[in-house]
Amino acid sequence: MKLIIIAMIILCVSYVAGIFYTQSIETNINIKASKAEIWALLADFNSYETWNPFIVSAKGSAKKGDSIEIIIKPPHSKSTAFRPKLLVVDENREIRWLGTFLLPGLFDGEHYFKIIPNSDGTVNLIQGEFFRGVLAYLFMSSILEDTRAGFILMNEALKIGVERRVLIKEE
Repeated sequence: MKLIIIAMIILCVSYVAGIFYTQSIETNINIKASKAEIWALLADFNSYETWNPFIVSAKGSAKKGDSIEIIIKPPHSKSTAFRPKLLVVDENREIRWLGTFLLPGLFDGEHYFKIIPNSDGTVNLIQGEFFRGVLAYLFMSSILEDTRAGFILMNEALKIGVERRVLIKEE
């Protein structure tokens, strides 16, 4: 009986700790293009499978309140499918979505892209995510580095794709 009570206490403490647990990742990259040129590729979810090494598939439209279907493939990890809801779609500025695993509060990820102009005519793309929930508390350390690496790969691919489009347009 004592073991059952101890196990229940451990589970309760883990659950409460997990509810309040948050972890974040943020990456950024400078791109030689306009906000609109970056937005055109970033908001075209249906094209992700042609250029994106991290979000290898995305279906849906960039409309606030809509859900999109995405499949991520972090380096050294298996593919995972999500159906996040778009929280913010601010043209040429920000896309933000919230994905949950099974139930809200279990493992939630609020993913965002921010497009910020620099004074030199380039644009800083910030990609990040806030993770929270019981499973985030338990498993975040095992997925953190692969997820960060996936963000960086996506940032670099987006930079190459957008800058290539700009060069072709200028010719």
